[in-house]
Amino acid sequence: MNLKIIIPSLFLLFVAMVVASSEKQKTWRDKDVRDMTDVDLEHLLEQWEANDEPLEPDELPEHLRPLPKIDVTKLNIKKSEDMLNLKKGRSVMMFIDTHSEVTKEQADIASSIWQIGLQNNHITVERYPIENKRYIFMFHDGSQAVVGKNYLLEQPEVAFVTVEGQSYYPPQKKEHFKADESLKKSDAKTQKIEL
Repeated sequence: MNLKIIIPSLFLLFVAMVVASSEKQKTWRDKDVRDMTDVDLEHLLEQWEANDEPLEPDELPEHLRPLPKIDVTKLNIKKSEDMLNLKKGRSVMMFIDTHSEVTKEQADIASSIWQIGLQNNHITVERYPIENKRYIFMFHDGSQAVVGKNYLLEQPEVAFVTVEGQSYYPPQKKEHFKADESLKKSDAKTQKIEL
């Protein structure tokens, strides 16, 4: 009689263990997408991208792009322009400070004109105001930063430009800087239209 009870109970225990182990062995593939954790989603993304063709170097994010080959024999470390040309394909930030005589309003208008002038010359640049009369110009191609630096140093409102930790000043002019009054925003209330 004891045998009649022990054998079915062992069978039930065995079935329960098999069912429990099969539930534990559910992989992330068997889960519903709504029940997946971040780790499961990462595994799914890796599996999905495993069969993809690798991206072209120009399509890769900037930090994954291969660095260009550098010929050290032709490199002149004393010329910072040569060092900026090595940044081809990499972003470079340039800090522009305007003269103290320039108002904030004039600096805003002048910096937007500089950005448009550089973009008209096919130089991709983004402008970010950071402080009163101070701006960041971000060049997406570091080799274009040399042309941008030279252009900005020609502008009368620029006090100095800082690129890669080095400051550049415009050539000294004999006359003292005078703020250009044409850079003021016109106020519609103060203008009178005479008929």
